[in-house]
Parts: sequence; C-alpha cells; structure tokens
Amino acid sequence: MTRWVVIFDDTPGMLVHRREFGAAHIDYLERHSDRILVGGGLRPVPDAPFVGGMWIVEAGTYDEVVDLVLNDPYFIPDHRRFRILAWGKAIDREVVL
Repeated sequence: MTRWVVIFDDTPGMLVHRREFGAAHIDYLERHSDRILVGGGLRPVPDAPFVGGMWIVEAGTYDEVVDLVLNDPYFIPDHRRFRILAWGKAIDREVVL
C-alpha cells in the first residue's frame, strides 16, 4: 500500500456546500476510515473560514484515491480542486492524534 496526501483547495462558494453536506461527508469519511486515515479542513488562521482540506490516504493506486475523492459528498468541481501526491513518510512511527 502507498500513502497519499490529498490537498483540497476550495472557492468561497464551497462554504455553503460544506454546511449542506457536512454530515454526509463525515459519514463518508467514517465508512472509508480503513483508507482515509486522517482528514480535516484547512484555514489560513484559527477561526477563519475553511479554504480547503487535507487527507492522508492508504491505497494501492492513484486511481483508488481519485475514486475516493470523486465519490465524497463534499466534492463539487465548481468549488473544490484537489491534488494527489504520493507521500514518503520520513519518520515512520505510530502517531495518535
């Protein structure tokens, strides 16, 4: 399995979509927690509106990660862009967040 980082960049219009689909998105993350290991929103500073998000994913292929992104209720092409990068973890030890 390869570790992947998915970086999401949102337009301001994504905030409305977040409010409407937040519960469905969290359910989706929970259903796929065997592959989406860590996920969360990104802000420029604490308490500012979200401007994107990040996932750490374990998957065999790039296409599997793309599938996870495209099937997430949060994904809306007009307001959310994403990049997928293979990740080589320098310090490989268990981390509890």
